[in-house]
Amino acid sequence: MQKNIHQGRNVKRFREMLGIKQEVLAYELGEDWSQKKISLLEQREIIEEDILKQVSEILRIPVEAIQNFDEEQAITVISSTFNDNSAVVNNNPTFHPIDKLIQLHEEKIALYERMLKEKDEMMAKLERLIK
Repeated sequence: MQKNIHQGRNVKRFREMLGIKQEVLAYELGEDWSQKKISLLEQREIIEEDILKQVSEILRIPVEAIQNFDEEQAITVISSTFNDNSAVVNNNPTFHPIDKLIQLHEEKIALYERMLKEKDEMMAKLERLIK
């Protein structure tokens, strides 16, 4: 069961999610483009590959995202994943919090030691200048 993906609608969805107005997209595409032409583009089910590539570069999303995004599939995945409307909490982090704390502490110590070394070097330079 092959489902048709409406590429124009996907361009509109991604553009709106990114907070980009049609006028801005038209400006980025070049002189031949206008807000009206973007509106017509977003109504097309299939968009030419070269235009799709330009739009994806401007929106900074992969061409495949526009070509393959299916809203119904996304809603199905989301609803089956979060069926009880609970917040997402990762109870199995991929790092140990204590390890992160130790790492931050070691970085702080290294920074402090660098600062002390630079202070000592600066003091030595000042002593040489005074003599």
